[in-house]
Amino acid sequence: MAEKIIMLNDTRTGSLPVPAVLQAPTGRVDDALARPLHDLRISVTDRCNFRCVYCMPKEVFDKDYPYLPHASLLSFEEITRVARLFVEHGVEKLRLTGGEPLLRKDIERLVGMLRDLRTPSGRPLDLTLTTNGSLLARKARALKDAGLDRVTVSLDALDDATFRRMNDVDFAVTDVLDGIEAAHAAGLGPIKVNMVVKRGMNDAEILPMARHFKATPFILRFIEFMDVGASNGWNMDDVVPSREIASRIGAEMPLEPVEPNYHGETATRWRYLDGSGEIGLISSVTQAFCRDCTRIRLSTEGQLYTCLFATRGHDLRALLRDGRSDLEISSAIAQLWRARADRYSETRTIHTAALRGGAQKVEMSYIGG
Repeated sequence: MAEKIIMLNDTRTGSLPVPAVLQAPTGRVDDALARPLHDLRISVTDRCNFRCVYCMPKEVFDKDYPYLPHASLLSFEEITRVARLFVEHGVEKLRLTGGEPLLRKDIERLVGMLRDLRTPSGRPLDLTLTTNGSLLARKARALKDAGLDRVTVSLDALDDATFRRMNDVDFAVTDVLDGIEAAHAAGLGPIKVNMVVKRGMNDAEILPMARHFKATPFILRFIEFMDVGASNGWNMDDVVPSREIASRIGAEMPLEPVEPNYHGETATRWRYLDGSGEIGLISSVTQAFCRDCTRIRLSTEGQLYTCLFATRGHDLRALLRDGRSDLEISSAIAQLWRARADRYSETRTIHTAALRGGAQKVEMSYIGG
């Protein structure tokens, strides 16, 4: 049998050209489908201490996996400069991701640097972080003191045996629950808890998770298993559609839909009829929300990705380290966003077939979820 080779990241990156005519930012820039730039997701490390089967499976990300050298990573000063330029184009929300962002040394210092940024009208940004929760109990207070607003915690099961199978490093579920409580005590909220649902692996945990987080300060969100990257063995048969999740929960704990908090929110909101909280459903496979997507992603080494399912990045680090001015970099960012027409989830069947014979999508562990 032929050896199976999985190419994790297409190292061919596109340049990020500086336009001939430079334009100062106006506070808003729209893409080719009239979607404004609003959210910047910043990956601060490509490393993670979990080996979740849907993200960094152990058979690919083993002890010999070549992570990025430190010199390749954007410095905190570079990240802050980039974030400031994006804010001038209308970004109001920054999310720190990974890998596992709490593995980045002195991450609290970066939080403090980003906290000082303001929108053109003088308002503070929405500054958030997504984590697997493994280090949250010891980091929560420092993150809050540095200026972080809230956290989103990944938790794929309450049953300890199932959770250990999912993270594949024998990490106990009680440690993540302790981290959630520590974050709540520190004032990082509202806290969202994300559960990726894979049929036959953890879908039996849908109701236990709903029961556990009902009538708590935490918002539980269910995420359809997505075809991100090339390493997770995605198959449509493994997807539990959001409508099925809502049906399972609603049969025991009646639900009704709720209006979104803001335009472009990834999760559809449902609240319990008895007033004891809400859940979210993120349905990028069965109910694509590309038309409202306002997010751009910055990789650990300074590549810009205009879609979670992208096959190619755009080299922003080169501009940063070639001594380009703020106006030059800002103009390049605006030009990239104006040309953006990504809508992968709306045309998934076409793209999935094409990808089988060619370019591979970037891994979620490289640019965050």
